[in-house]
Amino acid sequence: MQKLKISDQVVLLTGKDKGKSGKILKIYKKQNRVLVEGINKVKKAVKPTQESPNGGIVDVEKSVHISNVALIDASTGKPTRIKIAMKDGKNQRVSAKSGKAL
Repeated sequence: MQKLKISDQVVLLTGKDKGKSGKILKIYKKQNRVLVEGINKVKKAVKPTQESPNGGIVDVEKSVHISNVALIDASTGKPTRIKIAMKDGKNQRVSAKSGKAL
């Protein structure tokens, strides 16, 4: 079972955007990276195409390593680690701080 899933609310623990939070848009399992909405934006030069005839420099979100994000506990609003626990015969994600299911 995965500890992080798409559309989870996470906070960045390190880097230039430390402390900012956002929603997970995509998970890259093989590279252990996640793409988070509004975090780790970089400038990228884009050639002119039919869709954007001017081209130019655009802001693009880049992925961050999965170890640099922490899930935000919905009950406390603070970052927490995740445990996998058996409840009712199924594996569930549980907050390490509050003990509540996520």
